[in-house]
Amino acid sequence: MGMGFLMDYRPLGAVLISLVAAALIILSKQHPKLQQGWTILAAVGKVVLVFSMLPEVLAGKILEVEPFFIAEGITLHLRADTTGMIFALLASVLWVLTSFYSFGYLRKQEKTHQTGYYASFAVCLSATMGIAFAANLLTFFVFYEILTIATYPLVVHNRDEESIKAGRKYLVYTLVAGQLFLIGIVWAQFAAGTGDFRPGGFLAGTAPNGALQLIFLLMILGTAVKAGVMPLHGWLPAAMVAPTPVSALLHAVAVVKAGAFGIIRIVGFVFGPQLLGELGVAEVLAWFAAFTIIVSSLIALGQDNLKRRLAFSTVGQLSYIVLGCSLLTPLGLLGGMYHIVAHAVMKITLFFCAGAIYITTHLTKVSQLKGIGRQMPYTMVAFTVGSLGITGLPFIVGFISKWNLASGAVQGGQAFYLVVLVLSALLSAAYFIPIVYAAFFQEPEGELAEHYYGEADKLMLVPLLLTAAVSVILGVFPNAGAHLYDLAAMSAQSIVNGQFIVGGW
Repeated sequence: MGMGFLMDYRPLGAVLISLVAAALIILSKQHPKLQQGWTILAAVGKVVLVFSMLPEVLAGKILEVEPFFIAEGITLHLRADTTGMIFALLASVLWVLTSFYSFGYLRKQEKTHQTGYYASFAVCLSATMGIAFAANLLTFFVFYEILTIATYPLVVHNRDEESIKAGRKYLVYTLVAGQLFLIGIVWAQFAAGTGDFRPGGFLAGTAPNGALQLIFLLMILGTAVKAGVMPLHGWLPAAMVAPTPVSALLHAVAVVKAGAFGIIRIVGFVFGPQLLGELGVAEVLAWFAAFTIIVSSLIALGQDNLKRRLAFSTVGQLSYIVLGCSLLTPLGLLGGMYHIVAHAVMKITLFFCAGAIYITTHLTKVSQLKGIGRQMPYTMVAFTVGSLGITGLPFIVGFISKWNLASGAVQGGQAFYLVVLVLSALLSAAYFIPIVYAAFFQEPEGELAEHYYGEADKLMLVPLLLTAAVSVILGVFPNAGAHLYDLAAMSAQSIVNGQFIVGGW
């Protein structure tokens, strides 16, 4: 280990704590309250472990551990750097809120399948930490595939025909993509003699340009499926049949963000901006991202099912992250990385609201929500915050990332993408603002006219109000609580400089 690199077991601890919890949850099958206790204990423990590493990572130290040495150049290697800390902080904090939300949600369902639900969730969070802290391609791939398998029981949670069909579709997309990713990883490792992530990349000069372009294609196909880049997005709207807490964390944070995070690692730490500029492949990826942003927004406009509208919104918003990476500019990279945070807190708020509405009223369609703001005012205020944030309104966190993305497009002399971002904001307003208007300013119809439901269970209401509040707080103070903006800036700087930032920033 060089200067600034420290042997530290906390990244491994962050991975293992929820894996242990998953085993304890299974052993506590006859004790539902105990299962919830293990879930919260592991979630809080994970937050404490991850936050304990933050001061050292901000000071420029790289914390790493190699728990499994298989052969020379083949190791499971974990490393807490600035890039991984963004993802780890986000996922660990939101797991705590989603756990409490899940308690309220499952309490209202007849068939909870609670043991499999909480155990699978815990394994997913272990895999997410492994992805965040992976120091090389092999480690990333191992946890990436664990996340795929662990998510399947959550997608098919309801055990009905629609869920099983959606689960099958999810597996076909993600497992096939995973094998393409593996081919790219093996090829890259053979060409470079290493798979260790390095700011600025490690593949320059290791193979002919044609071979490097093909490696990039294989790796991007492997990650773009989870990131929902069109035309590889088909599994994501189908997977919305899962319970809303699953949609909230796994389809607003863990699974889809794992794909977007993988693209950041490939662009910034495997190839690097300079090599990608020479190969000309980043521009192609940017075009796919721009296409996805606009087309998914247009599809979202036509969705009456609320969760499907949110799902297509997610497809477009994820490609903001892909676009930011593809611009290959410092501000583009910064905007892309911070949008991982921004989109997560805004979209999890929206999914939490959709779940609260469904569990309380059993309404699933946008056309049924006229006047619901009079019965569920707190929920719909939170929904309004998330909606306005997605459109890019100042003082909500989405504005921070989108401003940097727009600046990155200008910085790279690619004004076309500035137009894409503006058009996307207008389309986001077109599919969200009518919901907000109908909720508060139109007369209730149907079920809402006949019954008064009131707000959801406090275990569901409090988390959605907290995530809405965080969306505003981070919109005003982007570093509040966890220095996430500083981490994104340090990460972007390390990629551009071609070296880890050691000794502070």
